Amino acid sequence: MGIANLKGAAIGYDDSGKGKTIVLVHGHPFNRSMWSAQSKLLKATYRVVTPDLRGYGESTITTGKVKLEDHATDIRDLLDHLGVDRIILGGLSMGGQIVMEFYRQFPERIDALILADTFAQLDTPQGRESRIKTADRLIREGMNDYAAEVLPKMITPVNIKSQPGLAAEVLKMMQNTAPEGAAASLRGRAERRDYVPFLPEITVPTLIVVGREDEFTPVSDAEFMRGLIPNSKLEVIEGAGHMPNMERESEFNVVLMHWLTSIK
Repeated sequence: MGIANLKGAAIGYDDSGKGKTIVLVHGHPFNRSMWSAQSKLLKATYRVVTPDLRGYGESTITTGKVKLEDHATDIRDLLDHLGVDRIILGGLSMGGQIVMEFYRQFPERIDALILADTFAQLDTPQGRESRIKTADRLIREGMNDYAAEVLPKMITPVNIKSQPGLAAEVLKMMQNTAPEGAAASLRGRAERRDYVPFLPEITVPTLIVVGREDEFTPVSDAEFMRGLIPNSKLEVIEGAGHMPNMERESEFNVVLMHWLTSIK
């Protein structure tokens, strides 16, 4: 656990294990703790770095607007701070889009990619408007009601009932996020570029993972990326929604380790 004072922000992070470095990027509106099960597994054979994105967790809360480009640059600066050159980079949801942006800017630093429950296409006009309205709402009302509303889409209703501890953990993680930080990323994300043209240019091994019941980024989005990214592999996690790494952590970890072994 540490805090890196970078050029534009203080970034909270965990850094454990030794070996090839894997960086895992959380989604919105979460923090680095969402990767705890994967970090625990991977640190036996890899160096695992999990940052809190700017505006989330222990990192600097930036108001206004934070673009995906800003998040990617923060990760680059954190790697420089840690003396890390090349990495395997993974992310979930917004974190997956930050992974794509990082690869666009810094492909020379990437050995492999993990894209979990994310999508490359531009938002629809309605989607962009919804992000802006949600950002305004978070500033006005805070996180509590929003978090309760989106919980059944983050993890499936079945898993909320069968895993009450998990549901409470995910809800608390969302409610503890600073509304100003979450809103800033929502505004920046509404202006993000279309990553579809970049997908065929990805030249490194890529694992695409998605929960079978994901409502935010359905299996069709994952299949779309699989069709465009050379040397990519798609895995669908049964019984999971938008957060398969937490809802079905054992199954997710098996898929992840099998793929990592295959690309050594």
